[in-house]
Amino acid sequence: MNCNDILPSLRARKLSCRFGARVAVDGLDLDLHPGEVLGLLGPNGAGKSTTMQMLSGNLAPYSGRVEICGVDLSEQPEAAKTHLGYLPEIPPLYRELKVSEFLRFVARLHRVSKADLDAAVRQAMQRCSLGEVAQRLIGNLSKGYRQRVGIAQAIVHNPSVIILDEPTAGLDPLQIREIRELIGELGRTHSVILSTHILAEAEALCDQVLILNQGRTMFSGGMDDLCQQWQEDGPRAGAGNGLEEMFVRLTHQESPR
Repeated sequence: MNCNDILPSLRARKLSCRFGARVAVDGLDLDLHPGEVLGLLGPNGAGKSTTMQMLSGNLAPYSGRVEICGVDLSEQPEAAKTHLGYLPEIPPLYRELKVSEFLRFVARLHRVSKADLDAAVRQAMQRCSLGEVAQRLIGNLSKGYRQRVGIAQAIVHNPSVIILDEPTAGLDPLQIREIRELIGELGRTHSVILSTHILAEAEALCDQVLILNQGRTMFSGGMDDLCQQWQEDGPRAGAGNGLEEMFVRLTHQESPR
């Protein structure tokens, strides 16, 4: 399920979301191409999770549109979602199932053919290093392994676009390193959106960054563009590195509503 390498694998235009009078996301534009990892950054309440829910088709936007591999997510949701894998902040796992059983179930939900089912599950487990726990109940796994199962369910149908919401939250340092290595590997063959509070993680993994504050896009572009802007604006004595300092500057421009 691969996109055309020329066109964006994911495109959002004028994407907005309101909850009553509160604007959660305001006119977001986004282009993500094959082989790119985009870091979605912002303080708590910036609109990151709302954005990811709209991009994944789990929340209807107030206005705007999303295309996955050229397919409009609102007009053809089933067709668009065949190209999409999503790991929410809390992985959607069935703790009473074995790992292999759960991944087979998810693959069938994504309409992986019977002929390809075993190979799809085997490849997802291999990429996520789940072979040794394939026959264990998900409820008996460590949090690190449950995160791996969560990523495996997002990639078992080999989607072009993978959306990961805080995939390393709550993990120990070794588990964080393993998940980061996995995300880096996925980013070479897929388009990945990564929401994270860990700026070092974004610097290590991401080609592009999108910084939100109070639902508004404060910066969107490549890491090189952000570093150049940091140099042009002038580093401040005692401040952090380029991404950290620019993040602080951009997300403190306005007081909370």
